[in-house]
Amino acid sequence: MTDEYQALAFETLGKPISYFQPRQHLPDSVTLDSPAIDVMTDLCQVTAVTARMTMPIHEALQRMRKRAVRLLLVTDLDDGIVYGLITARDIQGEKPVTLAQKLGYEPSQLVVRDLMTLKGRLEVLPYDAVVNAKVGNIVASLRDSGRQHALVVDADPDRDGVPAVRGIISLAHIGRQMGLDLDTAERATTYAELEAALGE
Repeated sequence: MTDEYQALAFETLGKPISYFQPRQHLPDSVTLDSPAIDVMTDLCQVTAVTARMTMPIHEALQRMRKRAVRLLLVTDLDDGIVYGLITARDIQGEKPVTLAQKLGYEPSQLVVRDLMTLKGRLEVLPYDAVVNAKVGNIVASLRDSGRQHALVVDADPDRDGVPAVRGIISLAHIGRQMGLDLDTAERATTYAELEAALGE
């Protein structure tokens, strides 16, 4: 090592710290005529929040609360493959209690694999369609399908164009951006408010 480079001084950390994470800035306010891309969390700019299949459901719910999301992509190993998804509604509803009784378990013994929606049952929106759509199209799509979330799929250039989850759209987030109090736990309330937002 030559003497032309001076060593930097290290410092001691005196208190807990966190770390920087990629962030996407979405508009605080949108209308039904805004570009649909304004309500999509773009996983090219924001790290996806994931869960393993074997994660206990209470840990999955804690992860959602900590990261302020209501959906986790379910992966296994570190291969980047999505095997399904799990939502806060899956964990907090009657589904875990009913399934646990059927299996002879306590609900606390269930893991993500027990409640997740498998990849084969997922319906997704193509990225090209979302880019060319308006928020109103997304709201109508979610309303008509009875869904709280939509996964957006695009060709991954790093994997020879293989389809990959590019984005996540959340009805609750759209509600916040539109200034609507959409109750994502109550489907009827959600529909009534969406119809009002659409002017129907």
